[in-house]
Amino acid sequence: MLIDLIAGARPNFVKIAPIIDAIKKKQFEGTNIKFRLIHTGQHYDKNMSENFFLQLGIPEPDFNLNAGGGTQAEQTAKIMIEYEKILTNKKSFLCLVVGDVTSTMACTITAKKMNILVAHVEGGIRSGDMNMPEEINRIVTDSISDYFFTTSSKANLNLIKTGVLQEKIFFVGNTMIDTLLKQRPNFIKPKIWDKNSLKLNQFIVLTLHRPSNVDNHDNLKNILKEIIIHSGNVKIIFPLHPRTKIIFEELNIKSDKLIVIEPLPYLEFNYLVDRSKAVITDSGGITEETTVLGVPCMTLRDSTERPETVEMGTNELIGSDYRLIKPAFEKLNSGNWKTGIIPPLWDGSSAERIIDLILHIIKLK
Repeated sequence: MLIDLIAGARPNFVKIAPIIDAIKKKQFEGTNIKFRLIHTGQHYDKNMSENFFLQLGIPEPDFNLNAGGGTQAEQTAKIMIEYEKILTNKKSFLCLVVGDVTSTMACTITAKKMNILVAHVEGGIRSGDMNMPEEINRIVTDSISDYFFTTSSKANLNLIKTGVLQEKIFFVGNTMIDTLLKQRPNFIKPKIWDKNSLKLNQFIVLTLHRPSNVDNHDNLKNILKEIIIHSGNVKIIFPLHPRTKIIFEELNIKSDKLIVIEPLPYLEFNYLVDRSKAVITDSGGITEETTVLGVPCMTLRDSTERPETVEMGTNELIGSDYRLIKPAFEKLNSGNWKTGIIPPLWDGSSAERIIDLILHIIKLK
């Protein structure tokens, strides 16, 4: 039985790696299951794509759709056209999509129009913010998918509210955490550690890429100034997302505390996160990783599609108003940040549950 695995951007690679491992384990045990790895090329920066494949042991893709660059509409169109060609040549039994990027939505639409079953890993998550392109991708993907593998009970409820049958929803945990737990012993100290004399719990990791935070010059400038002023005597490691880099270079912000670097590969980046005093981000996936690593996390957004990281984990939803950064730092620096717990089934075995369920689905068909 042939399954298509879709990967297009950094979070996809982290989530797909353990699924490939789980399939290979079943193959070794003699199970008749095959997969095609389809890299859409949505992320084509080496540090945000190629290095993730190498470090996570992901095999060479069977197909690369080379859809990097262009507007979201152009990327969506190219992915759909190229994936349709693959399916026209040879159909798969199931298209497995992960996360909420453009590739997720585009391949879901294409597969369904070719009468192929679709399973959505990380189905049901919602931020409630329709200004996020990812929210649109989630809603479209979930509206036509056949099966849903979820990370939380809240995601289950979100799906049920939209009319999805309960027997199509499977609470399996979080494959991103599968990768994190597997790779934690393999984290690599980046060169900037010694170069900048970094020390355990004496620096902050900062990532920003949401349009609401980085597309407006004044807003990004205010955010960075507040972080620099109120972070105390710690260094701020700021890997520049390609989107953020464009605006940042026009701001001319200088500070001895602010260490601006290129995006880091997975193992180097999480080495820093695991040893940081705190993380400041607008990324949803990083809030999941900090929750499991037990690292305080400030999310510069008004909503989150991962409420379990706030309700159970170490994440706090600070908001998009830069003036709220100061009280967040006062709480962190006073030692009053919450400890948090790890959400249910975020235990490193989510991918194995997914493949067991897929094999069960295949038998029923």
